[in-house]
Amino acid sequence: MLVKDIEQFVAAGRRLLASLPGRIAIVLVLALAAASETRSQVDLNVLAVVPLILAPRWPFIAALGSTLATLGILSAHNAPVTAAGVCVLLFLIVHLVRHRGLLFALPLLVPFVINARTPLDDDHAGLPSASPLVLLLAALVVGESMRKRGQAVAALDETQEAMAESTRARTLMEERARIARELHDIVAHHLSVIAIESEAARLTSPELSADAGHRLEAIASTAREALTETRRLLGVLRDDTGAKAERAPQPGLDELGDLIDRAQATGTHIRLIRQGKQTHMPLSIDLAAYRIVQEALTNARRHAPGADVDVEVSYRDRALQLRVRDYGPGTLNGEPVEGHGLLGIRERATLAGGTFRSGPAVGGGFEVDVTLPTAETAS
Repeated sequence: MLVKDIEQFVAAGRRLLASLPGRIAIVLVLALAAASETRSQVDLNVLAVVPLILAPRWPFIAALGSTLATLGILSAHNAPVTAAGVCVLLFLIVHLVRHRGLLFALPLLVPFVINARTPLDDDHAGLPSASPLVLLLAALVVGESMRKRGQAVAALDETQEAMAESTRARTLMEERARIARELHDIVAHHLSVIAIESEAARLTSPELSADAGHRLEAIASTAREALTETRRLLGVLRDDTGAKAERAPQPGLDELGDLIDRAQATGTHIRLIRQGKQTHMPLSIDLAAYRIVQEALTNARRHAPGADVDVEVSYRDRALQLRVRDYGPGTLNGEPVEGHGLLGIRERATLAGGTFRSGPAVGGGFEVDVTLPTAETAS
């Protein structure tokens, strides 16, 4: 029961002592209470409670000061220890054990052990001389209990956080695996069918014109390219699951010529314009630039079939400008409509720290204008 009462007292004291003004106010109240309890040894009784101000920052010094003042009172004749002084001393001992451990508090009990056997005021040994030691031993037990409880709570919090992180990682891994399965079972399957059927139609239809045959061959080539890109994406998605998947280097602007050749095989005339001196850029920017041009060409082929397209790649000071313009009919009623393709380009440009603009081109047609930073940015 005594241990529980001391523990409740310490918890209440911790709440009150959270700020310096609160500690000063409490010390003043306790000092007045100590002074009113006895008319002798007033200075020592006040000194027994004043160290409470130092408790949060210097727990050992605070406990030592209160201990010395209490021992001074015990060594004087007819000078009772006040309740305020005892409560402060017990609180400081508990606080010291909780924050520094038993080894810091045990030396402070040695004088009280001596006082229990041979009272410092030369009186006879008995319950009055042993009472301070009993109370301080109870304070040690409470402080150690609170310290171990705090460690257990901290360990439990770390365990729960680790479990939560593991759950999040497992959920993410399962979602990536699910997406990979969907891509493999649906997208990759249909792309394979497109490639096979296009090749079969070209080879089994001798009456087809040369132009139609080239177009079917281009369809099959595009499907195979898309299938390769899908498998590359599957390799990224399955990386966390430990599954072995085919991996290939990510494309960049060095492969821009091949990209344009494949796009021209579908019947679109494309003019590539390079300006400035090619500079080194982060791999993420290089990949983003390639994907932006790839998506812009796909948009041009979808919305302006057969129209000529200009692809401009301009290397500037710490920046790369990409401009893809088609000479098709432009937008309906002059109002730009941002579909999934343009939205994807905007997202890639934004994630790379660049800018995006699209709309009707001067003189007709539609253009996409993107500027990407080519220098590493500090995160």
